[in-house]
Amino acid sequence: MMNTESQAEQTSSKPNSHNAPNSAATEQEQRLRMKMGRIKNKIAVISGKGGVGKSTVTVNLAAAFALQGHTDKVGILDADIHGPCVPKMLGLKGQKLIGGPAGIIFPVTGQHGIKVVSMDFLLPNDEAPVIWRGPLKMRAIQQFLSDIMWGELDFLFIDLPPGTGDEPLSVMQLIPDIDGVIIVTIPSEVSQIVVKKAITFAKQLGVPVIGIIENMSGFICPECGAKLDIFKTGGGQKIATDLSVPYLGKIPIDPAICVDSDSGTPFVAGNKASPAAKAFAEIVMKIKQFLKDE
Repeated sequence: MMNTESQAEQTSSKPNSHNAPNSAATEQEQRLRMKMGRIKNKIAVISGKGGVGKSTVTVNLAAAFALQGHTDKVGILDADIHGPCVPKMLGLKGQKLIGGPAGIIFPVTGQHGIKVVSMDFLLPNDEAPVIWRGPLKMRAIQQFLSDIMWGELDFLFIDLPPGTGDEPLSVMQLIPDIDGVIIVTIPSEVSQIVVKKAITFAKQLGVPVIGIIENMSGFICPECGAKLDIFKTGGGQKIATDLSVPYLGKIPIDPAICVDSDSGTPFVAGNKASPAAKAFAEIVMKIKQFLKDE
């Protein structure tokens, strides 16, 4: 398994996966198909724009699924090679991937039995950057999918970096039977313009769009219950209508989401009565219905 920047420099002089012997490439492809074949549902979470809370949504969706009868059956692949933050949000900062006999590598297991794989587990410290070009990033993602012992899962959520570059393209190509993508946006018009590109990206690759989530959709005052639309409202619904894709719902701003993310606790686990947690629960039901009807 590749890890730090210095190793990346060394690896860059080695043949990449495209130049590897056919037998080795075929063997890795077989391992990937076998590992992914043990996972019932594979869902990528993407956005065209950064800063929309995509990783927060991914972590809380995974936790919500785990809490709804899928404990120990949910995984997250943090495919943001340059800015991995899923471990921090699940209280796993500082952990390392677990090695077993015969070179077997296991994910790190967090709260509610959520299995996590992230580049963060391979870095020596928080300041270490990952300075890699596209081929190395694709190799890393391929190894995360084929060489990690994920086990039997009901759901694997893949948290992808913003945009339509190397990492999203690699995942779509490496997992041809992916169940679909969830698009995260915020209500602002600027976000709408960029997020539409992510939807078109998925459609051009033939990947089903499970639906759009409008995050940071208004602030509900905990004292009086009044709602303030800080970033406007309705952007997610508008995109869904314009591009004929499902709309999963909107998640209001809740300061506790930020507090819980920083402390490494999924928000949905301890705030079940809040409007935001209820929104996540409703979105989970819509995702399950989509997968059932697929």
